[in-house]
This record gives sequence, structure tokens and C-alpha cells, in this order.
Amino acid sequence: MLAETTMKQARQPAKPKRTDVISEAIKEYIAQHQLKPGDRLPQEQELIQALDASKGTVREALKGLEAQGLVQTRTGPGGGAFISEVSDDRAMTLLGNYFFFHSPTIHDIYEARKALWPALVKSLEGVLDTDAFDRLASVMTFYDHPPTSLEEEREQRLKELEFHLVLIDYCPNPLLALMCRFPVRLLMNMTVCQRIYAQPNPELRRQGYDYQRQLLEALRKGDIELGCKIVSEHMQMAQTLMEAREAMLEKTFFKAGNDGAIDSNRDYLALTGYTQAKQLAEQNGGSNPIK
Repeated sequence: MLAETTMKQARQPAKPKRTDVISEAIKEYIAQHQLKPGDRLPQEQELIQALDASKGTVREALKGLEAQGLVQTRTGPGGGAFISEVSDDRAMTLLGNYFFFHSPTIHDIYEARKALWPALVKSLEGVLDTDAFDRLASVMTFYDHPPTSLEEEREQRLKELEFHLVLIDYCPNPLLALMCRFPVRLLMNMTVCQRIYAQPNPELRRQGYDYQRQLLEALRKGDIELGCKIVSEHMQMAQTLMEAREAMLEKTFFKAGNDGAIDSNRDYLALTGYTQAKQLAEQNGGSNPIK
């Protein structure tokens, strides 16, 4: 009998908290009255009376909405609760919290990008103007040349990812834009990606820049089909290089401490020079450049 009662209770949905009910009521009020960022909500006393709730419950509900980024409270004369637009950073943070214990892999990210980026390019047909192309081209100037240090290479990689964020800014579909923006933010912030960017990777910069240059040319000409083909190849190339670097990191032992930091730029240039010489030697059927 006790087991049967327990099972019935388990099947019953949990009763929502009073603060959650009030939060949803405030959201509905915002929607029905078509309030916009900057508009004021009714004063606290009005909310208490209208919702038949205690001061503590109303304040807790407002704090919850503020944590979500929908409401901003101000104190002092003229203060109160005001509608706030959820920023990209806040939305990315909330999504990041969702994946905190289920972090996607580099493979997961690029599989999603390969599916989403052609759709992104299609959405931009007839959208980009001269200012948009100038803005995209301006970002590319940060990585149109080989870096002179590991720090510059890391900054170049982040700028290369910023190119994609700028492209997403012009996407007229807000849901598609959000879906495209989040994988890029992951690539900017994930620990494994940061470790990859801390190592020389001239091929990733060179090919990434070349693909982006081709994409801009295709978009300027209005050739959306070609643009989709270019981004598909770009995502596959980036996935291959990033996954290869990830595999290398898993087999690498790093020296603890920071004793060699003073010579990091010199050592970086030496390693980069070796990498380029090795690639050239392999293309010409030569021997290993290290003697």
C-alpha cells in the first residue's frame, strides 16, 4: 500500500513554487503589454496587491527575473524594476551553464557547425551591404600575416573566430543566429581549445584566412551556392586540424613552471620556422630539416 502511494506521488507533477508562478505572471504581463527594454514594471506595492503576494515573495520573483537578465532593479529616487534585454553574453552564459556537466567535444562542435553554416550563408542572401563587407574585411587584417609570437597567434585565432561572430550578427533569423553563435563562443572559451591555441598552428591560420577570403568574394558576387560549398569545406578543414591538435595534446607532457617564458617569442619563431621548413621539405621529397 505504501509503495503504491509513493508511486502515485511520484507520477504527480511537482507543484510550482509561488515565486515561479509570480515570475511567469510578470513575464506574461510584459508580453501582453508589449513592454520594451527600459520600460518600468508596476511598483512593488502594486505587484503585491495585484498578485496577492507577500513583499518577500515578490522581491524573490524579481530577483529571479534579474538573474535571468529580463529585469533590472534600480534603487533611489526614480528606482524600481525595469525591463532589460538579455544580452548575447548573458544568453551564452546560461547556455554554458546547461552544458557545464555535459561539455561538448571539438568533434561535437564542428559537426554542428558543418550542419549550421550553410544555412547561415543562405540566410545572408541579399542582406550584406558595403559596410558589412568592410567590417568583415577589417577583422581579417588581424590575421592576414604570420604571427611573430604565440600570444599573437592566439589573438589571431580569436579574431578569426570573431569573423564568424560578425557574420552571425547579420543573420536575419534570431534562432539560427543563436544556434551558430554558441559553438563559436565554445571554441573561444573551452579549456582544450585554449591549450590548442597556445601551440603553433600556422596551417589553421593560413587555410582559415584563405577560406574566409573566398567566402567574402562569393558573397560579394551573390553566389550563395558557392558560399555554402566554401563554408562546408572550411568547417571540415578546421575540424580535421583541431581534432589532430587535440589528439597531440593528449600525448604531450608539459614542463611545469614558467622558466622558459622569457624566450617564448624566440622559441616560437624557431619552432614555426622548423614546421614550415619541414612542410616544404616533405613537398619536395627532401629530408628532415633538423640536423
